[in-house]
Amino acid sequence: MRALLAGVAFALLPLGACKCAPAGDPGAEVLAVLQAQSAAWNRGDVEAFMAAGYWPSPELTFYSQGSVTHGYDAVLARYRKRYQSEGAEMGQLEFSAIEVQPLGECAAFARGRWDLRFAAKPPVGGLFTLLFKHLPQGWRVVHDHTSVDAAP
Repeated sequence: MRALLAGVAFALLPLGACKCAPAGDPGAEVLAVLQAQSAAWNRGDVEAFMAAGYWPSPELTFYSQGSVTHGYDAVLARYRKRYQSEGAEMGQLEFSAIEVQPLGECAAFARGRWDLRFAAKPPVGGLFTLLFKHLPQGWRVVHDHTSVDAAP
C-alpha cells in the first residue's frame, strides 16, 4: 500500500520538480503547516488558510463530495462560496488523528480527521488525505482528497 501511495504521489509531481533538500523533520513541518492553516481558518481568514498550506498553482487538485476542483484560484473560490458567502459561517476548525508519512525527500502524505463547529448549525467533519510537496515556500498541499461524514 505504501508503494502504491508513493507511486500516486510521484505521478502527481512533475518529474523535474523533485530537487529539494528539506533540512528539518518532514512530519513536524507538515504538522506545522496544518496548525497554521487551522489558526488562519479560526481567525476567519480563508486567504491565509490557503496561503499557509496550498500550492499556488493551476495544477493543485481538490477532490471532495464527488467533484474535482483544479487550480489554486478555483479551490479558493470554492472555499469562499461554501464558507464566506451570504449566510455562510466558517466555524472553528480542528484537525485530529493526523498521521504524516514521508514519501522520499520531496513529498509526504498526511491523513487525519477534520471537524468544524458552528455557532448556528450542527457540526460537520470528515476525513482527509493530503499529498504534500516540498517547494521553495516550504511544504505545500498539491492534492487534497477530503470526505464528509455521512448523515446519521
